[in-house]
Amino acid sequence: MSRWLTEAVPRGRVAAFRTLIYLFVAADLVVFTPWVRTRVAVPGELYQPLLVGRVLPLPTPTQTLVTVVFWALLLLALLAATGRAPRLLGWAVFALYFEWMIVAMSYGKVDHDRFGLLVALAVLPTAGRARHGDATRTEAGGWALRVTQIAVICTYFLAAWAKLRFGGLDWLTGSVLARAILRRGTELADLLASVPYLLIVAQFGIVAFELLSPVVFLLRERWRLATVGFFYSFHLVTVATITISFAPHLAAMTAFLPLERVRPVVWARRLLTRRGRDTGAPAGAAPALAGQASAAGRPDGP
Repeated sequence: MSRWLTEAVPRGRVAAFRTLIYLFVAADLVVFTPWVRTRVAVPGELYQPLLVGRVLPLPTPTQTLVTVVFWALLLLALLAATGRAPRLLGWAVFALYFEWMIVAMSYGKVDHDRFGLLVALAVLPTAGRARHGDATRTEAGGWALRVTQIAVICTYFLAAWAKLRFGGLDWLTGSVLARAILRRGTELADLLASVPYLLIVAQFGIVAFELLSPVVFLLRERWRLATVGFFYSFHLVTVATITISFAPHLAAMTAFLPLERVRPVVWARRLLTRRGRDTGAPAGAAPALAGQASAAGRPDGP
């Protein structure tokens, strides 16, 4: 079991995953959760912190607190994405983002798509230094990725458990998806809803998929990547039909992917080099030397 948990992976994969996760945190602040800053306009007595917020305890959000967390987290996440000071910056980003989520989720609604991302932020500081393109293998980095993978799959499995625990078998045969389509469905969803019994079949399929998700750990790499591709396609259909985004979960799920093969900086350099060659002098053409006679019989140069 310990060997599986600490299966070594290339440091380049850890570096790529780290950069992606910290860049997502920065994007999350300005694209997905900027509404957290509006929480300070809500009366303080409506702030009902999660259990961890009561245990620590954390202060009631104020304009100053939320503003400081926002700007500090944005700056530190961008710095952490460079891979410098992975432990110091990593722990700081985790602590600030954890507080950001406590503020976001302490007013009556808790999103379960944040679990994998929070676990990734908690374990990345333990992975140590890693450079892009480094093929050297690391067990510490492998452990960080494995724990994130487990968190991602737990999100699926426990979601199915919650459906059956609170909704029972009625969740499978009820009108859950129909209500979701009525509230926020797209034209594609309306088209699918017109097919008899399709939504009921989809509800059975969703629960089966979530319950069977741990099987991904038993598959060989090729089939495991194909299964993760199916996971992504499931969320693509979810966005296209009922406009629910699981962006933080999708970012954490990249822990399954061989990210060391994705090197946009190297690709950009190669593209620029290729364009430079295409716009340069034809192959085999020698440059004219100063003082050499030109075709017109006059010497080139001054």
